[in-house]
Amino acid sequence: MDDKLKIKISIADRVYPLTVDPAQEEGLRSASRKIDTMIKQFEENYAVRDKQDVLAMCALQFAAQTEQKQINTSAEIEEAEERLKKMDIRLSEMLSK
Repeated sequence: MDDKLKIKISIADRVYPLTVDPAQEEGLRSASRKIDTMIKQFEENYAVRDKQDVLAMCALQFAAQTEQKQINTSAEIEEAEERLKKMDIRLSEMLSK
């Protein structure tokens, strides 16, 4: 049996019919709301000519957020590895005494 849902997502005053797994529905609806909120903010704060300009700005904003999270995660991993190396050195020194 196919457990897919047929839903309609609205983005920038257009409706997109989708067939999704039930586990994806909440995330897609949330993303749709965030995009529409961002569109409204861009339209209020900038002189935009059409929806394509606003959608491009939204895409850039979301991509930048994703990239920044990856950069931050990478830096945190490097920092944790460095701390673990220092702890390993200290532990080795203590055990060798």
